[in-house]
Amino acid sequence: MPTAAIIGASRGIGLGLVERYASAGWRVHATTRTPERPGALGEVAGDVHLHGLEVTDRAQQRALGDALDGEAVDVLIHNAGVYGRGMRAATVNRINAEAPIEVAEALMDAVRRSEQRKIALVTSMMGARRGSTKSLGKYGDSKAALNDAFRAREAGWRERGCLAVVIHPGWVRTDMGGRNAAVSVEASAGGIFDLMAGLDASGHGRFWTWEGREHPW
Repeated sequence: MPTAAIIGASRGIGLGLVERYASAGWRVHATTRTPERPGALGEVAGDVHLHGLEVTDRAQQRALGDALDGEAVDVLIHNAGVYGRGMRAATVNRINAEAPIEVAEALMDAVRRSEQRKIALVTSMMGARRGSTKSLGKYGDSKAALNDAFRAREAGWRERGCLAVVIHPGWVRTDMGGRNAAVSVEASAGGIFDLMAGLDASGHGRFWTWEGREHPW
């Protein structure tokens, strides 16, 4: 049985990913800031294991790594993030750009123990600079910083035997995306599931959309 770890799984795309992997028979480790109040996450059928994680907390990152010591995580997807309304830019950057890299590093040993060894960080097309040096806004700047951090590390992750990508999940009908968004949670999660299932060495280090198209940086 393959194993997935979904970081930021309490609602929206993360919850959809837990449901998609669990329904396919995978063992799923899912994180939430409030495991004592899991809500819909606690109702997902299948082999689902909940873990508490505040993604910016280094001690909790290490604790999650310890909890998965001996586990083999075939697919790690870091989905947690914020849009940042009313938040300081530095805080948004800490959550959206720095924490995903830290969590991936904290769980790297578990990923490397697996057969598939795949990592995906959820980014956004709003973080695509396309050669521009102008600000992309607080959220876009944080996702551009995540993309930069990923590109600085992907070669090293490949050398350690992992396949890693960043993924734009679409404009999804979630609390962040709003009710008028074009893509359902189920479609986005299903597209990401299919993309990760088909990921091979030729796709490593690239910026993909949930539909399996390459996106410009």
